[in-house]
Amino acid sequence: MLSGALPMINLRIVPANTATTVDPFETVLGEAKMAFSAQAQAVSDLATRVDEEFFRALQLILACEGRVIVSGIGKSGLVGRKIAATLACSGTPAFFVHPAEAAHGDLGMITKQDILLLISNSGETGEIVRLLPFFQELGLPIIALLGRPDSSIGRCADAALNIAVSNETCPHNLVPTTSAITTLAMGDALAMAAMRVRNFTADDFGRFHPGGSLGNMNRRVRDVMQTRPLPALPPSASVSEMLAKMTAGRCGLVVVTNESGAALGIVTDGDLRRALQRQPNLMQSQVSEIMTPNPVTILETAAAREAEDRMRRLRLKALVVVNAENRVTGVVEIFSAG
Repeated sequence: MLSGALPMINLRIVPANTATTVDPFETVLGEAKMAFSAQAQAVSDLATRVDEEFFRALQLILACEGRVIVSGIGKSGLVGRKIAATLACSGTPAFFVHPAEAAHGDLGMITKQDILLLISNSGETGEIVRLLPFFQELGLPIIALLGRPDSSIGRCADAALNIAVSNETCPHNLVPTTSAITTLAMGDALAMAAMRVRNFTADDFGRFHPGGSLGNMNRRVRDVMQTRPLPALPPSASVSEMLAKMTAGRCGLVVVTNESGAALGIVTDGDLRRALQRQPNLMQSQVSEIMTPNPVTILETAAAREAEDRMRRLRLKALVVVNAENRVTGVVEIFSAG
């Protein structure tokens, strides 16, 4: 484990056989900044390529009765896996097939109802080119993301999308860097366009994300609220009864309700402590004497993320959950007020 301040080291990138200069753009930080600028410009330039080919590719995706089979090798394959995952989570069934494995039996994963999304910067990737006769025999529509649309793969494609870049950010113009970014961006654009046309909603998205933070954000309040035991009692209840209900409810609060179940007020453990300071002989008092009236409520059908936003904004520990008839159905307190 390192301790203390690290020494400052002046690093410069100097091209081979080039005299050293003091140009600040030769520094490592300067090179990094130029890489960001070059990649941002390359992605921005893709907007000019949203044309008839893009529209044709989108139509093929929307008309597909099976899955979008994404395939590529090397860095194109790694990007392809992410594109397949993005399509699948946004309403377009898709999965990735490795072209080398496909030639050894995984072609059995592909059906006549599927379409292909092939990725190749050169357009001549041998592992994909050798599969083209099989794809054509099945009559599978082909979308291709290519650095050379006039290549072997491009000539077989029903829609060839140009993801070419003028230069990679690699100092030797070899490592797929900028081209990987443009490929991913083009794939994301197709996925998001299909998502919009299908009117794929946040609720649809949530069904595909039951776990993790995205799952929490797309659940409804009714999915995360506490209902058993429900810490609710009438305004005529004594503080002593309230203490028992608060302890049983494990929320650190009770909700005061009327005969129809509507929320009249709320008492938190903080309210109780403050009341005890003002009135030592409190136990025989009624809850209505110490409750905070008109508590903040939220519908049980609201998104859990809305409950989180409201609690953070109002700096609340919990919200009272009500149904469409305004009856208390639970308490939600899973988020920190921050």
